[in-house]
Amino acid sequence: MAERTAGGAARGMPGLRGVEHVGFTVPDLEEATRFFVEVMGCERFYDLGPFAAEDDWMARQLNVHPRTVMRKLRFFRCGHGPNFEIFEYSAPDQRAELPKNSDIGGHHLAFYTDDFDASLAWLRSHGVEILGEPVVRHQGASAGQTWIYFRTPWGMQLELVSYPRGKGYEAGTDRRLWSPVTPEA
Repeated sequence: MAERTAGGAARGMPGLRGVEHVGFTVPDLEEATRFFVEVMGCERFYDLGPFAAEDDWMARQLNVHPRTVMRKLRFFRCGHGPNFEIFEYSAPDQRAELPKNSDIGGHHLAFYTDDFDASLAWLRSHGVEILGEPVVRHQGASAGQTWIYFRTPWGMQLELVSYPRGKGYEAGTDRRLWSPVTPEA
């Protein structure tokens, strides 16, 4: 729901509804598909590609090297969150090192679960690398939340998160962050 000005007008981009998809690049589309379908439980939808251009279209449209080849992209749906668009690219100037969260452009995807302990056990039973131990928040704005980071087979960082009884910040406001367990206002 868009924030409103004092006069009631919507603030920000007209017509904005929310995040439709998140896109990211993987080194091997089939490996990523197996992980997101077999381990995470996402549903595969469709593929597009390959795409390449002889002119500077790739640079103009996607801000990549003009000779980049987007081998294939694949769309997934995972539960009640945004869709995924996963790419496999080949480019003359492609970097293979993943950014850390502390790097500019660093990122992670967080997956909400209703049963944190069962989900964590599931990840471990599938040989997923778990980083550290679960963090349980007892105070502050995130009180009630449990989280842990884990890595995909190609090293991308993901997060498992749960807050079945809400978060601490909710006690002081009627406003809510979007979550798969909070109905839209």
